[in-house]
Amino acid sequence: MSKARKIRFRLDEDQINALDAIAYNSNRDRSSLLTEAVVNYLDLPDYHAGLVEQGLTAVKQGRTIGTAEVRAKIISCARGRLTNPKK
Repeated sequence: MSKARKIRFRLDEDQINALDAIAYNSNRDRSSLLTEAVVNYLDLPDYHAGLVEQGLTAVKQGRTIGTAEVRAKIISCARGRLTNPKK
């Protein structure tokens, strides 16, 4: 494992306040939240590449649905949310 190093960057006051509120509410420090955010950000390209690969595999295997079925599913989900709002 490589050695941890310190870096500095700037955030505006509103972003710092929002970060501090999240840190306080989650009983964590600002540094650990920033570290987690950077790690997650750096993992995104691999995650997205995996999703693309899954999609391509699904297409090759014929596991896809048509536009009309997608629209019907979206409408169904929207209707469900309208009739069952979150409490």
